Amino acid sequence: MTEKIKVILWDFDGVILDSMAVRDFGFTEIFKTFNQEDVDKLINYHRLNGGLSRYVKIRYFYEEILSKDISEAEVNQYADQFSVIMKQKLIDTNNLISDSLDFINKEHKNYKFHIVSGSDQEELRYLCKELGIDHLFLSIHGSPTPKKQLVADLMNTHKYVNNETCLIGDSVNDYEAAIHNNIDFYGYNNIKLKDINEKYIEQFKTTYVFNK
Repeated sequence: MTEKIKVILWDFDGVILDSMAVRDFGFTEIFKTFNQEDVDKLINYHRLNGGLSRYVKIRYFYEEILSKDISEAEVNQYADQFSVIMKQKLIDTNNLISDSLDFINKEHKNYKFHIVSGSDQEELRYLCKELGIDHLFLSIHGSPTPKKQLVADLMNTHKYVNNETCLIGDSVNDYEAAIHNNIDFYGYNNIKLKDINEKYIEQFKTTYVFNK
């Protein structure tokens, strides 16, 4: 991070909230009547593509793993079931990642913070409110709008300058959203991202310094 950065766009899952195990459970639960090997393939896809929305993953499960068609209504039905589980399981503040959250709490008045996530937008805003962190961000955005578009919309709406804006995320999808919008990307909480991007935050509290 250099002194020119004024705007930070945050991914949510894996960056602010440690939610992978709960989301694994959610997919396993909504597809519990299906073959376990097929569900395991979905879980693997989910873990490799943390930045993609559940809508994409549900469709992927049907069309790519099961080789079956699925209607938009059916996708939404599964997504609604998934959201009910997430709202029940993810409001535990113990799931918050203290390293990043401490930085956000300390610096939210010094930068312009927004959340751009693959999580369902309505659910995401509910979770942030229940976890008591919604006030730390100027806005909170999620799926079904793709992350690339969420970033583009924020940049256009607020007239943010590209070289003053960055995205912090833990997946290749986050990296792709940043590159697509010509802003800096900082990997976090996924060392595999070091292979594709030189900018990486090891730890906010001890090894990374943000300049004003």
